[in-house]
Amino acid sequence: MKFSDSWLRTLVDHTLSNEEVARLLTMSGLEVEETEPVAPPFSQVVVAKVVRASRHPDAHRLHVCEVETGESILRKIVCGAPNVAPGLKVPCALPGATLPGGARIQKTKVRGVESEGMLCSAKELGISEDASGLMILPEDAPTGADIRAYLDLDDTVYTLKLTPNRADCLSLFGVAREVAALTGISARFPDIPVVPTTCDMRQTVRLAAPAACPRYCGRVLRGVNARSATPEWMRRRLERCGLRSVSALVDVTNYVMLEMGQPLHAFDHARLSGGIEVRMAKEGEALTLINGQEAALSSDVLVIADEARALAMAGVMGGAESAITLETRDVFLESAFFAPEIIAGRARRYNFASDASHRFERGVDWNQCLSALERASSLILEICGGVAGPVTTAEETTALPKRPPARLRLSRLAQVLGIPFSRDVVAEYLSRLSLAFVCEGEEFMVTPPSYRFDLALEVDLIEEVARLHGYDRIPYAAPTARLAMREEAETCLALPFLRQRLVDRGFQELIQYVFVPEEWERDFAANERPVRLANPIDSARPVLRSTLFGSLIEALAVNLRRKEARVRVFEIGRCFSQTEGAYAQPWRLAALAYGAANPEGWGTEGRRADFFDLKGDLAAMLLPKAAVFIAAPHPALHPGRSAKVMLGEREIGWLGELHPQWVQRYELPAAPVLFEIDLEAARMTPTPRSGEISRFQPVTRDLAIVVDQKLSWQTILDGLERQAPKEVTGIFLFDLYQGKGIPDGRKSLAFRIVMQDTQRTLSETDIDGVVTKIMAWLEQNCGARLRA
Repeated sequence: MKFSDSWLRTLVDHTLSNEEVARLLTMSGLEVEETEPVAPPFSQVVVAKVVRASRHPDAHRLHVCEVETGESILRKIVCGAPNVAPGLKVPCALPGATLPGGARIQKTKVRGVESEGMLCSAKELGISEDASGLMILPEDAPTGADIRAYLDLDDTVYTLKLTPNRADCLSLFGVAREVAALTGISARFPDIPVVPTTCDMRQTVRLAAPAACPRYCGRVLRGVNARSATPEWMRRRLERCGLRSVSALVDVTNYVMLEMGQPLHAFDHARLSGGIEVRMAKEGEALTLINGQEAALSSDVLVIADEARALAMAGVMGGAESAITLETRDVFLESAFFAPEIIAGRARRYNFASDASHRFERGVDWNQCLSALERASSLILEICGGVAGPVTTAEETTALPKRPPARLRLSRLAQVLGIPFSRDVVAEYLSRLSLAFVCEGEEFMVTPPSYRFDLALEVDLIEEVARLHGYDRIPYAAPTARLAMREEAETCLALPFLRQRLVDRGFQELIQYVFVPEEWERDFAANERPVRLANPIDSARPVLRSTLFGSLIEALAVNLRRKEARVRVFEIGRCFSQTEGAYAQPWRLAALAYGAANPEGWGTEGRRADFFDLKGDLAAMLLPKAAVFIAAPHPALHPGRSAKVMLGEREIGWLGELHPQWVQRYELPAAPVLFEIDLEAARMTPTPRSGEISRFQPVTRDLAIVVDQKLSWQTILDGLERQAPKEVTGIFLFDLYQGKGIPDGRKSLAFRIVMQDTQRTLSETDIDGVVTKIMAWLEQNCGARLRA
């Protein structure tokens, strides 16, 4: 919302500086995002009249002009503008003038002819970017007047960054009410007289959707001159609010919208067929909008229609077929209230935005429909001429928004803000806000006005009191409550600890959106029924993720495009799924490794990270829990290089190399390795237990056995750990061999047995007994034999 300080001062005669106004509004919750002057500094530029203009004797593109500047003599000025002509009123920089950028104007000779100043374009004065010729001023501009005063160039433009709940401040009336309430100065709104009816032409209106449009006012203005020029004061105010001048009729509707906050629409009455009907669109009904866009309407879009077709998308944008032109003679002027929920999102659905929809979807004052219509009618008749027909009003009062009173208790006010307020002070604040109230003891029953959609609860009224009192006047104090650290279960690792384990192994954390493309769910989770968003913020990401794999691969692709050769990333985030209408939102932890296994260095091996590297990272992160990895297929992973991750009997996730199909589809140079596990399982840890430390040295024995090729080491290890005597403290695989000397279909496994007792040194008899027992179990249960 942009507005000029000069316009505001016509409504509230305050004495504050621009900086004070900006701070006052910002501290009250209406953030002033920017203040900027209408024009940069310059001096000694006046309104001048070109009396004579003749060709320069020595330059065919220059003119020698005699201009009147309010002095007793005419000044001779050489000008190169193509549009200079006798009789024009233009800005003239006198000798000694300073222009934007610091340029100074002096008497000088141009091709032998003395020039006593400079005739200026709008760009040379910093008013606009138009440098095509001189800035032409109105014929009634007073010759010799200071151009800054005449064009009000010492004005300032404010830009408000409004929150959606303050739609009442999307107008000068609303901002003026706010400044008046904050300063205690009365606002002066212009009188809006009832336009006399001088013709009997009227338009019938029918409300077919009264819940969507409970009030609709309109009237016919006959015999207007659409080619009339927009007054300079109106054009100036529109431009400083960020709207360009189009035509007098359009400018009036825009002006009233900016002034009062009520969007209006003007139809060419000659293009209407029969009466007006406010209805819901028919499915697939076509409408060409005034911006040239062809819209195929759906049945939840409200339209203004006649007996033949849809004329406009109600509260959003008018249609091209009924739009006014410079040939329009009769106008049907509309002023209506549309329910915010009916307008919300409609403009965005059709990929455009409008000032009208911006206001209607936030809420417009339904009690000013008629006064806005009268205001616009008065301005049109004043500028364009014509006569006014009677006002037609169609309404369903039971469908208008209700304004039930809200209770405000002084005790609750003091409790929330931390300071007491007297009844008189609160009554003064409410009165300055134009809030009707009844006071009974320590309670106020406050009825919000029709333009304040944000006032409904007691906390809303407390906020209003705080705003007028001043947030900066509310003292602050440190909390006095007892604060205690939250207890953490000893069997649950803190998230920072888990993160640090991964960071220590060279990973960096990602934080990504949970909204993902639908194809990610099909590719990486084989999920044909993802959780779909009803109103996605990005049409390319319409679903919620059920796996973190897609986010990791996207991050990998981004890093590869930036020439990162080694990528190790992880993410902790929610995933989403649905089963028979029930939704689940589990937390997951996933990581990805790509490129070299180790950072580049003279002492490190230059090989790529593989399945076993990431398996080691995952196993280290899960310590002291011992994870088991079981080969199994996953839709996102290589069928021969993927595994389920198990903790005991519980499956907690997956580990593997990305499937070659997805490597090719997502244009990756090589396959990364990834894992994804349940965060809750990763955080669980067994309760620490103390144990006696042996004072006796450990003993090791190495065994090499030959077993069936299909038998996994994990199966053997699980069995050994269950059957091994208590003296065995560790079993570690250190070699796998297949080849010469080993029969086909068999493999050699070499592993080390570590033995230690806490009470005595183990003897050779003890050691041999342990080895014999282990070999007996291996022969009986695994079909193993010692390798020769």
